[in-house]
Amino acid sequence: MHPADYNPLAAQPGGAAAHQLCAVTQLHGPQASQSQDAVACEQAVALEYNGIAHATLLASPQHLAELALGFSFTEGIIRSPADVLDLDIESTPLGLVIHLTILNARLHALKLRHRNLAGSTGCGLCGVEGLAQIPRSLAALPPPARPWRQAAIDRAVRQLRAHQPLHNLTGATHAAAWADADGRLAWVFEDVGRHNALDKLIGHLLRQPGNHQDGFVVVSSRASFEMVQKAHAAGIRALVAVSAPTALAVQLALTAPMLLAGFTRDERFTVYSRPDYLQHRSQP
Repeated sequence: MHPADYNPLAAQPGGAAAHQLCAVTQLHGPQASQSQDAVACEQAVALEYNGIAHATLLASPQHLAELALGFSFTEGIIRSPADVLDLDIESTPLGLVIHLTILNARLHALKLRHRNLAGSTGCGLCGVEGLAQIPRSLAALPPPARPWRQAAIDRAVRQLRAHQPLHNLTGATHAAAWADADGRLAWVFEDVGRHNALDKLIGHLLRQPGNHQDGFVVVSSRASFEMVQKAHAAGIRALVAVSAPTALAVQLALTAPMLLAGFTRDERFTVYSRPDYLQHRSQP
């Protein structure tokens, strides 16, 4: 499905808006004028599992079912969508609450990875109770069936900006996109938080039938440690970032292992791990 034709499955309580117009004063040298500007909306989104408050995120109030599903999976709370028995989204004066009912067997995993994530939009590890909670024990990823072509990476990155309508309007959001083996974008999700955008994409992938192993993920942000860890948890073997990775992200990508690329623009990018997963233009 083309990103422009995607019809979101997630509930949006109260018709939650992606942006709103604000009265602003624009200054250009000595000249001042009054106008309106579009700004991205963000809301507090609390996640509760079987009545237990677990995490509070600041997120764009769209695709919340995908956000909850992706977050629950990449945090190791659930193993598959089948572990979620019910999902309800409540709008309150203070924000949105996502009530998830999960299998009792998964409550143990919830307690093991308990967090109090009253964090900021850009923070992926806010509220972690100890350093031992940061790295996770994840199975090594198998290599791809065939290398990705450099042209496919270029194609996906070129398409990304055109399918970020909220960013193009407000300049305030990140995107995470799924590209097929040829670099065609299938799904794009936006959010004020880069981790949230990736969780929304992963949550959507979990709902889609079929094998997605031949594709890869493109993100409009930098590649942080937790972005790579979320991708690893979801079985994603290639993460392509428009901006830079961190040293810890590179280290994790090497051990995952997965292809990690950054600084992707103008048909140029830097590969930080597993260059053997990439077929260069000079190769047959």
